[in-house]
Amino acid sequence: MDRDYISKKELLELTGISYGQLYRWKRKNLIPEDWFIRRSTFTGQETFFPKEKIMARIDKIIHMKDDLSLDELADMFSPNLTGSMLKPEELIAQNIVSKATVDLFTQHFGSAESYPFQHFLYAYIVERLLVMGEMSLEEGKGLLQVLESHYPKFQGKPCELIFIRKMGISAFALASNASELYFDQSVKVVSRLNVSSCLEELKTKLK
Repeated sequence: MDRDYISKKELLELTGISYGQLYRWKRKNLIPEDWFIRRSTFTGQETFFPKEKIMARIDKIIHMKDDLSLDELADMFSPNLTGSMLKPEELIAQNIVSKATVDLFTQHFGSAESYPFQHFLYAYIVERLLVMGEMSLEEGKGLLQVLESHYPKFQGKPCELIFIRKMGISAFALASNASELYFDQSVKVVSRLNVSSCLEELKTKLK
């Protein structure tokens, strides 16, 4: 396995968690089944994990398990969107999104007293890129359109947002996290965001 993966033995040694904890968290859906990758080695079958993802997830679990139950953590890590309705004022009051982002959001979706959680995920992603200084408000309009049109097609499966520019023209794409994308040299990859991570962050901020 390459350096992007870590063996179960190395994982337990580095994190200090036990075999029992690891598999309990798996049973409680805190760690996805597909992160447990069985491979043949010279010593026989061994389990490996995507290193960056599993290390980040275990760090979150360890630091949050005293404040949240395992079921609450599983809900937070789940890619499924909650069915709750939220008001724009709630997100502004909690400093989750700015008024500029909310104004852009209401221009796109129209004025309403409250909106589905999924729509605010889109607003949160726009806010992330605006705060990073990677994107203009005008480009944010295009991003909202792409998210509204295509994110539901993933039906809760992990995906990544890719933001590119070529000769000053911006474009956005959503792709499976497993995708390897290659562009010609004239294309600048401005940003890549893991949408599931954004979803987890938003759920955390709303608790």
